Amino acid sequence: MTPNDNNNNNTPNRNKKPAKFNPYWIYGVIAIALILISTFNNGSTPQNLPYGKFEKEVMGSYAVEKIVVIRNDLKAEVSLYADSVEQFKSLFTQPLQIPKVGPHFIVDIPSIDSFEESRKNIEKAENRSIPLVYEQRTSVVGEVLSFMWPLILLFALYYFLFRRMSSQGGGGIFSVGKSGAQQFRKDTAEQKVTFKDVAGLDGAKEELEEIVEFLRHPQKYTELGGKIPKGALLVGPPGTGKTLLAKAVAGEADVPFFSMSGSDFVEMFVGVGASRVRDLFKKAKDKAPAIVFIDEIDAIGRARGQRSGFSANEERENTLNQLLTEMDGFGTNSGVIILAATNRADILDKALMRAGRFDRQISVELPDLNERAAIFEVHLRPLKLAEGFDKSFLAKQTPGFSGADIANVCNEAALTAARKQKQSIDKQDFLDAIDRIVGGIEKKNKIITDDERRAIAYHEAGHATISWLLEYAHPLVKVTIVPRGKALGAAWYLPEERQMTTKEQILDEMCSTLGGRAAEELVIGKISTGALNDLEKVTRQAYALVSYFGMSDKMPNVSYYDSTGSDYSFGKPYSESRAQVIDQEASKYIEEQYARAKKILMENKEKHAQLAELLLEREVIFSEDLEKIYGPRPNNAPMPQVEANKKQEETTEAETESAQEADKQED
Repeated sequence: MTPNDNNNNNTPNRNKKPAKFNPYWIYGVIAIALILISTFNNGSTPQNLPYGKFEKEVMGSYAVEKIVVIRNDLKAEVSLYADSVEQFKSLFTQPLQIPKVGPHFIVDIPSIDSFEESRKNIEKAENRSIPLVYEQRTSVVGEVLSFMWPLILLFALYYFLFRRMSSQGGGGIFSVGKSGAQQFRKDTAEQKVTFKDVAGLDGAKEELEEIVEFLRHPQKYTELGGKIPKGALLVGPPGTGKTLLAKAVAGEADVPFFSMSGSDFVEMFVGVGASRVRDLFKKAKDKAPAIVFIDEIDAIGRARGQRSGFSANEERENTLNQLLTEMDGFGTNSGVIILAATNRADILDKALMRAGRFDRQISVELPDLNERAAIFEVHLRPLKLAEGFDKSFLAKQTPGFSGADIANVCNEAALTAARKQKQSIDKQDFLDAIDRIVGGIEKKNKIITDDERRAIAYHEAGHATISWLLEYAHPLVKVTIVPRGKALGAAWYLPEERQMTTKEQILDEMCSTLGGRAAEELVIGKISTGALNDLEKVTRQAYALVSYFGMSDKMPNVSYYDSTGSDYSFGKPYSESRAQVIDQEASKYIEEQYARAKKILMENKEKHAQLAELLLEREVIFSEDLEKIYGPRPNNAPMPQVEANKKQEETTEAETESAQEADKQED
C-alpha cells in the first residue's frame, strides 16, 4: 500500500465535520441519569407511613432508634434498629426493597403541638423517653432556584422568542426595521422564470425587456443625453400575470433583484414602515445596478388625506412619504429601477404616479384569442394529452379568462380525467373543466319538484330562444337544467370579443337576459325568485347605459362615472330631479326589453315549447339543437362548439349501442 493510499483512506475522516451541538441532548442526559439513579438506588427510598399507624404502632416501640422531626417541613424521619426491621415488614409496600439503613419511614406530621402531645402521652404511659431530634433544614438548590427563576424565565423567553424570530428571517426584534426583501440572481437555482415562460403580453414584455436592457447597457442611452426611467408600474386585473412578469425580469436581468410585498412594510410599531423602505433602497444602492419590485403597492400607496378624521392611517402615510422621497432622492443614473404591481391604480397617490417616480405605466390586460392560445401552450406542456388532441378550440371556449384562470382550467381537466380513471386527457375533460369553473359542480341529487323542474326548463329555454334570434346577443353554446353551484339551471354563451359596445348590443343582451322571467310569466303564469341574478344584471346594465355611457334619449352625452376612485363622494353628483330622470330612463329601458322579450316568445311559442320539452327530456342541449329548431342565427355566426358536441353525442350513441348489444348477448 502506498502513502497516497493511506492519504486517500484518511481523507474522508479529515473531511468529516464535527457534529453540531443539539440542546435536546441535555434532556437525554438527564433522562439517563434518572434511570441510573433509580436502578442503583437499591430500594433505599424511605416508606411513606400514615401518621395514625405511626402513632399507634411505631412511635412507642423499642425498635425505634431515632426520630428526626423537620420543623419547617412538618415531616418526621423514623430510623429503626437493624435487627428490628423484620417485625415491621408488613408496613412496607415492597418488602423486598426495605432500606438497609435509616431512615426507614417518612411521616407527615399534622402539627408540632399535636406530635409533642402524643409523644408526652406515650412517654408518660411507658415511663421512658423516645429518642427525638428537632432540625431546621434548608435546601441550597431550592434557595438558588427561588432566586434564579426570574432570570431563567427571561433567558428561556429570549431563546424561544427572539432566537426563533431571528432564525425565521428578520433578525429578531432588534432588526424589526430591516427590510425582509428577497434577493434573486439569475444564476440561482430557484429563479428559473424567463420571458420565454410568459405567453402573450407582448406589449408588456417589450417594455420590460427594454428596462432590462437599460441596466445591461446603460451607456447606450446615457451617451445621447437620455435618462434611465426610475420606475415602471404594472397595472391590470387580478390573474393577468403581473407578478409573473416581474419574476421573468428577475430571471432575465444580470443584476440583483429585490422583491417585497407592499404589506411587508406595514407593522404595528411606529416608524417601522419608513425604516424598512430606507433599508430596502440602501441595499439596492449598494448592489446597483439593481431592480426593486414591490408587489401590491396599493397597500402603502393609497392617496393621502382621504377620509381625513375618519380612518386615516398616519403610519401608512409616513411609509408612503418615505417611499416618495427614496424614489426621487437617489441620483438620476444610479442604476436602481423600481417595478411595482397593482390592480387598483385609481386609488394610488398622485405624487407616486407622476413622471420621475413611475415614469411608465404598463397595462397588463386580459389576454385576447391569440394570447390565450399561447398561454394554453405553456400550461399544456406538463399534461398527458390524448393522441390527436386539438388545442385550437380551447382559446375559443375561454373568452374573458385570465392567465390564472387558464392554468386552473388545465389543472381541473387533469383532475377530471383522473377521476374518470383515464390514461390521458381528452377534449371532453377540458369542456367539463370549463363548465365546472364557470358554473360550479353538478348537483344531480338536489331535490327539485316536477313543477320547479318544468319552470326551470321553460326559463332556460326562454334565454336560449331570445339569444338565438337576436342579432347582437351572445351566441348560445349550451343549456342545462342540472343544478350547478347555487344556480338551478345555467346557460353558457360565447361572448364576442369586442373593444366597444353599441347601444343596440346592450339592449339585445338585456332582452336576452329577461327572456327567462318573460317565459315564466307567459307559460307558467307565475313569476318566481329564480330570475334574481338576471334582474340584478339587467338593472346594472340599464343604469350604466343611462348614467355612465350617455346613451339615454333624455340624457344624451352625460356620464357620472368617476374613474379617479375618489373617496370624497359624500353625495350624488347630480340633483334629485336628475336622479328621478335616471330612475325613469332605466326603468323604461328595462320595461321595453321585457315587453320585447315577451313578444319574441309569443311569436315563437311552439318552437319555445319544443325546446323546453327537449330540455326536460335530455337535461342538457347544445347549439346544434337550437339550429335544428330555429334555423341558423340571423348574423350566421359560427358555433365553435358544434363539432365538439357532435363528437360527444356520437360517442354516447356508440356506447349505448354497444351496451344494448352486450345485453342481447347476455339474454
